[in-house]
Amino acid sequence: MNREYGKINSSIFLPESIVEECGVFGIYAPGRRVSEIIFYGLQALQHRGQESAGIAVSDGEDILIFKDLGLVAQVFNERNIVPLVGHIGIGHTRYSTRGQNIWKNSQPIYGMFKNESFAIAHNGNLINIEQLRNEQKAKGIKLETTTDTELIASLIESSESDNIEEAIKETITKIKGSYSLLVLTKNSIFGIRDPHGFRPMVLGSLDGNYIIASETCALDIVDAEFVREIDPGEIVVINESGLRSQMLLPVERTSMCVFELIYFARPDSYIHGKNMFDVRHRMGQELAKESPVDADIVISVPDSGTPAAIGYSAASKIPYAEGFIKNRYIGRTFIQPVQEVREIGVKLKLNPLKDIIRGKRVIVVDDSIVRGNTSKKIIRMLYNAGAKEVHMRISSPPLLYPCYYGIDMATKKEFIANHKTVEDIRKFLNVDSLKYLSIEGLVKAIGESKDKFCFACFNGDYPVQIPENIEYDKHSFDREAKISSNA
Repeated sequence: MNREYGKINSSIFLPESIVEECGVFGIYAPGRRVSEIIFYGLQALQHRGQESAGIAVSDGEDILIFKDLGLVAQVFNERNIVPLVGHIGIGHTRYSTRGQNIWKNSQPIYGMFKNESFAIAHNGNLINIEQLRNEQKAKGIKLETTTDTELIASLIESSESDNIEEAIKETITKIKGSYSLLVLTKNSIFGIRDPHGFRPMVLGSLDGNYIIASETCALDIVDAEFVREIDPGEIVVINESGLRSQMLLPVERTSMCVFELIYFARPDSYIHGKNMFDVRHRMGQELAKESPVDADIVISVPDSGTPAAIGYSAASKIPYAEGFIKNRYIGRTFIQPVQEVREIGVKLKLNPLKDIIRGKRVIVVDDSIVRGNTSKKIIRMLYNAGAKEVHMRISSPPLLYPCYYGIDMATKKEFIANHKTVEDIRKFLNVDSLKYLSIEGLVKAIGESKDKFCFACFNGDYPVQIPENIEYDKHSFDREAKISSNA
């Protein structure tokens, strides 16, 4: 019997301005109950999506799924995780870059291929979704959700291949864009990474059993060992026969999203053998070399600006200080502040330390600016706290172009740097000076060839051609309305 384990009663959450994508975690561990391991793995990946979470497990016969809206720790508890019995499973934590934040769009998604059930979890964004949707509709196939993931599941279900592995492989040859996929059958896990490697995907080992996860930090939390990164274009199959892999798709150009290194991946994760805190620290060092300024202290917009701020301090010899206290217990809010207290949303999350700021020439470091609205409020808070001067430094180049590969960013016209010069932005923010890290400085900080990464949001060079009529049904948002929280 195959079934989906329903859902608990859910509140209707207001959308939250989050820029991460999604996180996936899968494990094959004969003789072990994997649902709790997946739970902890998803908690380590919580920064990649806070809208919904789900776990699918198999005991070798049945696939059982539980998922709901909310954070991982809100969705799962001792009562509802008990029925998730199985030695093999996958999990997902979601931020919707396409599709509404409603229960039916949460993952993993259940599917059926020739009387064989499967579940699928996806991190990324397809750019040929409209074409594929129209093809499925032309076949009389109905789609119930607005997610790329259901479309991928539908392609597997409608395949005329002889077995599910061939159906999965056939489907992968049809989809274009970014994807790190996990597919669970009753006795196997399939891990697939797109041929450009837009999103990270790693392989780990726990007591001789294999794990696939979005980031290495998810391996650390369950005491698993990092084995290697799953290569772009590779499919990995884990079952009772062990692990086998195949280069399923030709790789013309690897193009990992450079924002994984700037912001998205957790600071304790490793990509290409490099620790993300160290990479961001070097970004701050390069920024200090490119854009020095006389000041008394360096502070960050916590938490994502902190490694770069520490790096800036180290290179400039200007002391680093904690300039803001961050309230890490603020979740979604249902009450929108009235005009008279319009800055309360920022103040709920950040509060300046007045005794540290007062009378000082302050350098404040952040990872990026999208529209500038929240940055402007933060600058005003520093002046109100008594700052003598405020100099803003950004540890990435100016954002100019939207992402179509799984990051929810503003539209092109909403990027402040797209229609204002740096001097215009400085005046808008009302700072004494404003400087961005150059693309050359960013590449130097990363310490890898520029050709390995996607810089499209900075230079418009999209590795996969974007259809002219591509559309999103996800609302665009102000990335800065969420005060960054990677840690």
